[in-house]
Amino acid sequence: MICATTTPSSFRLCAVSLDPPHASKTDSAQQREQGVVISDLLDNNIFVPAEHGGGPYRLVLALKDRYLGLSVATERGAHVLSHHLSLTSFRRLFKDYSLVCESFANAAARLTPDRLEAIDMGRRAIHDEGSELLRERLKSKVEIDQETARRLFTLIHLLVSQTLPAGAD
Repeated sequence: MICATTTPSSFRLCAVSLDPPHASKTDSAQQREQGVVISDLLDNNIFVPAEHGGGPYRLVLALKDRYLGLSVATERGAHVLSHHLSLTSFRRLFKDYSLVCESFANAAARLTPDRLEAIDMGRRAIHDEGSELLRERLKSKVEIDQETARRLFTLIHLLVSQTLPAGAD
């Protein structure tokens, strides 16, 4: 886990990790993306657990069956909350997000910039929908801003894509 102190608030994440940390299906591009997303998340985030006095916080995301386990502790390791979030309502979004990201990657070398921009606009729309759903589903446990939700959605998508068998959604 990496701790960063660039965000001055005590209501922020100082460390994020995925469990399993490097699933067997993770390729180098996914590992790089995961590293960038975590770094960006730690640089700037708002993370306010309900009824807690302040952190900073360590977050562990883990997949268990069709649930996402969120485990939050303070920087010093004191337990703050554990929550299991059903991923059922995210299944279509994860599938659509995977397809549009794959389309963008495959088309990058052969399409004009305006066509690539159209695909990327679709990707951003799905990303926004997923992050808003995540905010809604977590609001009773933790308040997060839009950018934090977007980065967490990306990490959850990476975790799901690393751990689910091919063809599963």
